[in-house]
Parts: sequence; structure tokens; C-alpha cells
Amino acid sequence: MIELGVNIDHVATLRQARRTHEPDPVWAAVEAHLGGADGITVHLREDRRHIQDEDVRRLRELVHIKLNLEMAATKEMIDIAARLKPEMAMLVPEGREEITTEGGLDVAGQANKIKSTVAQLAAAGIVTSVFIDADVRQVEAAASVGAKVCEIHTGPYAHAFHAKGRDPESAAVITELEAIRTAGEAVRALGMRFNAGHALNYFNVQPIAALPRVRELHIGHAIVARSVFVGMREAVREMKSLLREAATASR
Repeated sequence: MIELGVNIDHVATLRQARRTHEPDPVWAAVEAHLGGADGITVHLREDRRHIQDEDVRRLRELVHIKLNLEMAATKEMIDIAARLKPEMAMLVPEGREEITTEGGLDVAGQANKIKSTVAQLAAAGIVTSVFIDADVRQVEAAASVGAKVCEIHTGPYAHAFHAKGRDPESAAVITELEAIRTAGEAVRALGMRFNAGHALNYFNVQPIAALPRVRELHIGHAIVARSVFVGMREAVREMKSLLREAATASR
């Protein structure tokens, strides 16, 4: 059964806009769980622009579904992960000037560093995922450094989907979708778990959810945005329903 990991970073973004105590990301995580989320994702950025160290500590203590910590491959973040022990740590590229993550991690270009990070996380009992572009060369590099999970970057697909009038049959959308499908097949063939995410929303998610053997989708901004109008539980419930519908229809 396909799973939904809900990224709650932008609940913290709203809080940090006023440097106050609300809305509370931990409360959002509980509401997401009650709406059907299978996991919670947060990105503890080096500049702490949204999620803070205390948020991750409280999430680890209070949330009763799996916790996925997005992080850069730095000593500081490895130490934090080893101390808090999330169920999964996802290595992502990080730029100080970017609004959100702009591309996949270049595992092939920094294999030694990533391999060392994966080994340190594994020693702490943490499963490591890598966020990579839909590129078979990067998938092969992920396997070589010991990653257990590959999250395929769906941003290019999502942008094509929006640019082509939300037409899933347009050539540009089909091209991006096939690239993700091919990368996913390579991930599975190499014995890793196939996850996907980035810029997915209520309009574009179903073709991704219908891909063969995709295990988990991580979705944040769209769910948090909808929760402003319908509440977090309902926003998660709607997204989970779309995932299940697409996965069932594809069998």
C-alpha cells in the first residue's frame, strides 16, 4: 500500500514569520496523523529558517508515526540525527539562497562524502534516503554508497504538468513521468525502496502515485496550503484518498 509522508516545514514558516509560538508544528503533525498520514517529514536547515532544533526534539518525543528528517550531509546534522534517531534521514542538497530545494543531490559527484554519512547514520540505526533527480547514474551511485531508499525528485514533472495546462497526456509531462518511472525501476532493481516527492499537489499527484511499486510520497506545501481552508486533518485525508485511488486503479 502506498504511503503518505506529510512535510510540515511550512507550518513552521508561518510561525517564524512572527517569531512566536504558533502555529505549532507538533500540533500539525498530530493533526496530520489523525488525517491518515503514515509519516512526518521535516527539514532542519542549516540556517534554521523554519523548523528549529526544539521542534525536531519534540516531534521525536511526541509523534507516534515514523519521522523522516531531511538534512544536509554535515557533521552537525549527522550528530543531531544520531542523537534523536528518526526512522529515516533523507540527504538533500542545501543552498542558503534557495527558496526550496532546487534539485537532486549529486551522489555520483560526492560519493565518498555521502558514503561516509550513510555509514555513520547506519551505525546509529537510521535508514538513509537520498533525494536525487530521475537519473539512472545517480540511482546507481546511491546503491554504491549504501543508501536504502531513493526519493526521486518530481519537481520537473510537476512544473511541466502546470506549464502544460494540467494535461497529463502532453508530451512534456509524459517525458518527465517516464523518466521517473525508469529511475524507479532502477531503484527497485538495485534493491532499494522507491519513494518520490517535490512540488506534488492535488492535481498532479495521481500519475506519480500510479507508478509501479512506488512506496511513499512526501508532500508538504500543497497540504499545508489546503489546510488553511479546510484544516490539516481534512487536507491530509483528501490527499491520502487520491493516493489510494490512483494506486488501486493502477493494479
